[in-house]
Amino acid sequence: MKQAVIALTPETKKLLLANLQSYYGTEREEELSEFQAGLLLEFILSDIGVYIYNQAIADAQKLMQQKTDELFTLEKRIKT
Repeated sequence: MKQAVIALTPETKKLLLANLQSYYGTEREEELSEFQAGLLLEFILSDIGVYIYNQAIADAQKLMQQKTDELFTLEKRIKT
């Protein structure tokens, strides 16, 4: 099994496991054990999570660039 790239707090992991179990029960009408939910969560974090993480970094970089560009609009002209 691959090691998850995204680390979760125990509280967050517990919440996500419960959410996966609830989703499977509601949407798929299947019971998902905590062990099965843990395997699915590890897969999501290690195989899919990296794409989401990288997109979040790209979005943050774009936002930071926009904010930096806005700073230049505040620059005062110097009379010569």
